[in-house]
Amino acid sequence: MPRFFASKKPAQRILPQHIGIIMDGNGRWAKKRGLPRKAGHSKGAETFRTITQYCQDIGIKYLTVYAFSTENWKRPQDEVNAIMDLLRDYLHNAFSHKDDNIRSIFIGDRQPLDEDIRDLMAQAEEGSRDATGLTVNVALNYGGRQEIVQAAQKLARQVKEGNISPEDIDEERFASALYTAGQPDPDLIIRPSGEYRISNFLLWQCAYAEFVIMDTLWPDFTSKHLDEAIEIYNGRNRRFGGI
Repeated sequence: MPRFFASKKPAQRILPQHIGIIMDGNGRWAKKRGLPRKAGHSKGAETFRTITQYCQDIGIKYLTVYAFSTENWKRPQDEVNAIMDLLRDYLHNAFSHKDDNIRSIFIGDRQPLDEDIRDLMAQAEEGSRDATGLTVNVALNYGGRQEIVQAAQKLARQVKEGNISPEDIDEERFASALYTAGQPDPDLIIRPSGEYRISNFLLWQCAYAEFVIMDTLWPDFTSKHLDEAIEIYNGRNRRFGGI
């Protein structure tokens, strides 16, 4: 884990507006305990709920979590089924948390998902549309390259239909075709589990994000770990290409 910079006083601490988290290490957490991999995913889902609420409590505006990648379909079928069942549970429970003022958005390709899951996702989004607190983007069947390709296809269709010209396509217009259109890019991306990979996560949006790698496996991740990551973020000098 990286060394921490000197802590800033609470009044001086700058909160990232948008945090991204690659929720990694569920399977290894279970293996270390002699448990099936789905037990790790179940524990990881509990951690997700805890961290989401903590982000809401401290005033984070956007949280994007990597829940299931386009590559995760390669995993054993029983593990994929367990993840989808956990998603169903989360979506059912989401309707009982309307008072939390948290908005849910799902980013990724929904088409391969079961119809009941797609319906629950749409209901969760519609039911939380007016929330003004934390916005949670759940990256599900998501891949950064896939997102960029679909954005390019969307803009190409607009050119073909005569709505825009190729010269109209700049960074701002391209960003407007992404799943995260209208949201600020992540300031901080956290990867638990000690892996030094981006794993196809928010490839366009992470251009100037600060990365923090932590050795803790996701199921063991706590609000204290999030505070530590924010402390590291506060010690960084963000120049955005300047001096």
